[in-house]
Amino acid sequence: MRPSGIGGQAVIEGVMMKNGNKYAVAVRKPNKEICVEVKETKSISEKYPLFKLPILRGMAAFVESLSLGMSSLTFSSSFYEEEEEESRFEKKLNEMTKGKADGILNGLTVAFSVVLALGIFVVLPMLLAGLLGKIIESELLLAVLEGVFRVLIFVLYIVLISRIKDIQRLFMYHGAEHKAINCIENGLALTVGNVRKQSREHKRCGTSFMLTVMVISVLFFMFIRVDNPLLRLALRLLLIPVIAGISYEFIRYAGKHDNVLINVLSRPGMWLQALTTREPDKEMIEVAIQSVEAVFDWKTFVEEERKRKRAAGRKAKKTAEQAVKEEVLVAEEAPVAEETPVVAETPAEEVSPAAEVVETAEEIAAANEPVKENPAKEEPVTPVEIDIAQLFDIKLDTANCNQKKTKSKSKAPKTAPKKDPIPAATKAVSAMKDDDDDDILKALDMYFEFSGPKSVMEISDEETGGEDPT
Repeated sequence: MRPSGIGGQAVIEGVMMKNGNKYAVAVRKPNKEICVEVKETKSISEKYPLFKLPILRGMAAFVESLSLGMSSLTFSSSFYEEEEEESRFEKKLNEMTKGKADGILNGLTVAFSVVLALGIFVVLPMLLAGLLGKIIESELLLAVLEGVFRVLIFVLYIVLISRIKDIQRLFMYHGAEHKAINCIENGLALTVGNVRKQSREHKRCGTSFMLTVMVISVLFFMFIRVDNPLLRLALRLLLIPVIAGISYEFIRYAGKHDNVLINVLSRPGMWLQALTTREPDKEMIEVAIQSVEAVFDWKTFVEEERKRKRAAGRKAKKTAEQAVKEEVLVAEEAPVAEETPVVAETPAEEVSPAAEVVETAEEIAAANEPVKENPAKEEPVTPVEIDIAQLFDIKLDTANCNQKKTKSKSKAPKTAPKKDPIPAATKAVSAMKDDDDDDILKALDMYFEFSGPKSVMEISDEETGGEDPT
């Protein structure tokens, strides 16, 4: 949000706006018409360049705002004064001042208002803190308490006057003034709809200025302490312009800058504006718009603000694109490191040479061993019975053959019981001649290839204990 430099003040049924040396007062008359008066004024700093210096320019602005505010209030109130006959005092005063009686009366009114304000917000807090001086000995604590009393009296004063119906309407016009200024500073067209959406708070508000004056006065009077009550009062009165000048510099700086520290320091004053502003109605917003348009070319300002925002957006976009391009170039130029798989190393067990030999022998035996299928899934094979007697025309008498039970060293799956061919083979062999031994053995080998994995020689060794069955 760019500051516009325009300021204002709420008046009776109207709004005063000031831009440079030009100011306008727009008032809603009793017949609902809007009357706008535009005038020019000369700043004290133009007459006396010394008041262009920091702090001094704040003193000049403080005096000018009081004078301009009183004249604007006088103009707005003139539409609601009942017509009365001029009194003898006023006639005599006009004759003596050659028609300048109104100006003199306004000056007297301003002087009385200033004296009343000093009595309420300067003298009264000092007297209250002085009463506690009999109990509290710390001068530093008394200075802090004096500032606290001053702020409390100010807040109580606002709360009390806000109950008055005319003051409530004055606070509504105050809200319309803030909303109109916020609208143009946010770069929006000055319409009733846009103004209504704006905030009632503003950093450069007079309410924030008054609170800043009170806070800074506490800091001043904490370090400037005198025992004489009259001298203490005189110092407080004399330091008011200086404190006002410092407060003006802070408000001026806060209106042009937007950062965390300034926002935090400005927040108490903006909270206090909740008491001095109210939501305006449509007619009040229209009055504020006409007051702004009389002294400020808001269309040109808004157009420039939009161009500035568009230029800032393009610049930000260009900067972001450039940053992305630089990142891509850096990524392309960077060497790509080859990723090597990380294998977890397991500690090797120490193996003795003897164990290595045993393992090697076992591996060789396992490699030479025929692969056996899973016995659980293997279907039982029924052995094929061969009639050896028929093959060789030999009559075998198996009735008197005693079968010997043997224990097999190999673990074979259990199958259905089958005939044991060994006794019959033994009878056949004993009945044969010696010259037919070789043929018989070949026939038996063929038989056992069908009936089981063992050869005749292996069976004979196991069954006869190593003796020849013949």
